Amino acid sequence: MRHKRAKAYRKLMALYAMTYGFRQPYQVLVDADMCSEATATKMDLVKHLGIVLQGTVKPMITQCCIVELYKLGKPAQEATDLAKTFERRKCNHREAIPGNECLESVVGPTNKHRYVIASQSQPLRAKLRAIPAVPLVHVSRSVMILEPPSDETLRQKEEAETKAMLPTATEVKQANTQDSTTDAPKKKKRKGPKGPNPLSVKKKKPKAQPSQPNAGSKANTGEKRKRDEGTAGDDSVERKRRRKEGEDVSSHS
Repeated sequence: MRHKRAKAYRKLMALYAMTYGFRQPYQVLVDADMCSEATATKMDLVKHLGIVLQGTVKPMITQCCIVELYKLGKPAQEATDLAKTFERRKCNHREAIPGNECLESVVGPTNKHRYVIASQSQPLRAKLRAIPAVPLVHVSRSVMILEPPSDETLRQKEEAETKAMLPTATEVKQANTQDSTTDAPKKKKRKGPKGPNPLSVKKKKPKAQPSQPNAGSKANTGEKRKRDEGTAGDDSVERKRRRKEGEDVSSHS
């Protein structure tokens, strides 16, 4: 396989893995025609499926497709033996139906189980292109090919990417809650009268406490008063004595 084609297949399988949840080993549903084509061209079917899908594979086949090979008889014996080596996928059809109808019913409308379809039937592949996320493989001129994604697959991929970019219901609810909280008018705090600037107010000076006279000073004051009073009394007695002596002298003369 050319490097360019291998790179394209790797990118395509990455799309199926990231967008639709495909995982290795890839479950590959093989039809009767694919088994016949592989044996006719001496192709190692399992090996080529792994190369094309860029990973490990698990080939599977339904009972209805096995019955188709049985009906072909001995010419298809080699293809029948190859089909028997694959894992049998239960299709729940009591009576065998055509392989195309069987595979279409197993895939269903959504390819819930993430099957890869390896089929040589063009009508079947055309129907499956209308279902998103169905990788299709076929052989053309002894070369196995992985088809490009269908229009339905790409459309659903774009829808998933767009949805992933949109906010979820929880995110929208949180955003609305935040908006309502932000838009609610804030209550203005009522301001009271402003006090004076503490830097411009002069500090009050402490009042001087009047000195209390102690008991000693009171006692000294009392003694001084008594001394003054005693001195004054002595002076008046002396004056009276002198006056009396003068009167006596004048009477004798």
